[in-house]
Amino acid sequence: MHKVNLEAKLAAFSEQWSPKTVAAFNGHDVMVVKAKGEFVWHSHPDTDDLFLVLKGRLTIQLRGGDVRLGPGELYVVPRGVEHRPVAEEEVHLLLIEPVGTPNTGDERTAAPKAAV
Repeated sequence: MHKVNLEAKLAAFSEQWSPKTVAAFNGHDVMVVKAKGEFVWHSHPDTDDLFLVLKGRLTIQLRGGDVRLGPGELYVVPRGVEHRPVAEEEVHLLLIEPVGTPNTGDERTAAPKAAV
């Protein structure tokens, strides 16, 4: 068993909107991601979507209103709810989702998952 240093993992890559798996547990990927700008509107029909802000600020746009998050705050988008993450400046996030969940909700348009 090894501890995971999230800052070191985030320092190891520069790509935006490309989640990197740092650990796994109970059939879930634990990932870090750097994000800046607007992601695509999407939903996940079978899973909730957890966002935990490590650094920076993230707005999760929902059709019914926005959720604004800062460091140390998290939000869970319920399954099936259309949403779009937006970061005016680079934000660092921790994501947890079932293994194989496409980040866009669609395997055809999803970023490939890689470990870091």
